[in-house]
Amino acid sequence: MTEPVLPRTGIAVDVHAFADDQECAAAEDGLVPLWLAGLYWPGERGLSGHSDGDVVAHAAADALFSAAGCGDLGSNFGVDRPDMKGASGLRILAEAAEIVSRAGFTPGNIAVQLVGQKPKFAPRRDEAQAALTRAAGCSVTVSATTSDHLGFTGRGEGLTAVATALVVPTP
Repeated sequence: MTEPVLPRTGIAVDVHAFADDQECAAAEDGLVPLWLAGLYWPGERGLSGHSDGDVVAHAAADALFSAAGCGDLGSNFGVDRPDMKGASGLRILAEAAEIVSRAGFTPGNIAVQLVGQKPKFAPRRDEAQAALTRAAGCSVTVSATTSDHLGFTGRGEGLTAVATALVVPTP
């Protein structure tokens, strides 16, 4: 009897603080750029991180790793990799999808929930989903919410993203 081919799911959370004044002062134009959901957000303070700090792309990549049992963001793209310094979230997501594929899984879809007070995400949702979908090679949807001014994200100290991913074993 043949075992049924069942999809696998994964979950991930990524959290980054907004860049502090010292990081901004060291930036070329006095502001660390915000990269979020694969898009540049002009005039917004960026997030701290070894790479670009894109919580949406990072959570999506980590959810793929979780679903496929391929480690996590840190074990695949950790700070011990100098080539990942400043790396784009889209690059990370695309490479994660490649790693998952090499491990014998086909990404099915990814859903991400962004939590934060700003920037206002809805006006750029379609653009973000298109960029993330191209990078992942599967449908990526993003929803956003505030935390009603509660906690880390509510105080405007940073952003959080929670993602789920579905992968199917490649026959």
